[in-house]
Amino acid sequence: MLLKYTVEYTTPFKKHAQTNYYSTDDPVAFEELIEELLERGFGIRAIKHEGLDLPKHDFDRLIKTAAGMLASKRICASLGIKPDEEKFRFGFTA
Repeated sequence: MLLKYTVEYTTPFKKHAQTNYYSTDDPVAFEELIEELLERGFGIRAIKHEGLDLPKHDFDRLIKTAAGMLASKRICASLGIKPDEEKFRFGFTA
C-alpha cells in the first residue's frame, strides 16, 4: 500500500549525511514533521504525494506553512504570549 505523503530528508553528521524517509497518511502529522525538520536544520530533498513529487508551487506552500508554524511557536515562547495574540500582532499561523 502506498502511503499518501512521503518526505526524503538528510540527517547531517560530521563527515557525511544520512538519507531518511518518512511516510504517513495524516496531513497534520506530516506538516508537523516538516516543521521539525526545518527547526533542526535537516536537508529536505523531496516531498511526494501518492508517490509523485509535489509540484514546486505546492512544495513551496507546504514549506511556507511549516515555517509559519515554527515562527509562531518561537514568537509565543519568546514573548510569553498566546497564539491568538501572536496571530493578531504578527500574522503567522498558530
